[in-house]
Amino acid sequence: MDMLPIRRAILSVTDKSGLDEFARFLQESGVELVSTGGTRKKLLQAGLKVRSVSDVTGFPEILGGRVKTLHPHVHAGILASKDDPAHMQTMKDLRLAPFDLVCVNLYNFAEAVRQSLEDRQAVEQIDIGGPTMLRAAAKNFHSVAVLPAPEHYAECMREIRENGGALSLPFRKRMASLTFELTSGYDHMIAAYLNRS
Repeated sequence: MDMLPIRRAILSVTDKSGLDEFARFLQESGVELVSTGGTRKKLLQAGLKVRSVSDVTGFPEILGGRVKTLHPHVHAGILASKDDPAHMQTMKDLRLAPFDLVCVNLYNFAEAVRQSLEDRQAVEQIDIGGPTMLRAAAKNFHSVAVLPAPEHYAECMREIRENGGALSLPFRKRMASLTFELTSGYDHMIAAYLNRS
């Protein structure tokens, strides 16, 4: 799929800079917004309409927020190939809705390292659901767009404006590459922390 119409997005970000403007642009472009706890709260405060992930999954956030997005209603929506009729039939049969855009940035583990937190406190800043969504969306760039950082919002909005509400395959592929670089670096930072003497 060369041009991907953007109709449904999931947003879950630690760095909320530029979020209000970007989410407002998406909503005004007809995009349904789905979000997690803190991100959803900020969007609601900005007057935006946004569904909670818990509403989508039918399951509450549990274990102190460790489990929020790890659910088939989220990951099938991210990993379904829109070019594969069998995938889309499965989605229909199971009443699952696809996502077109995954806007996620990660818990700030570098800050936990700088603060010299105890291991049990530091590991709470290791993001699990975020990298999982990022990697899933990056893998499926033919059917989903991924935005791993706020600095890409402006280009994304420009693409959507210029392409009548859609994102191009070259843009999606480049964002996928940047996403894998980011998640690789994140894992490397965690490994270095755990291997410190």
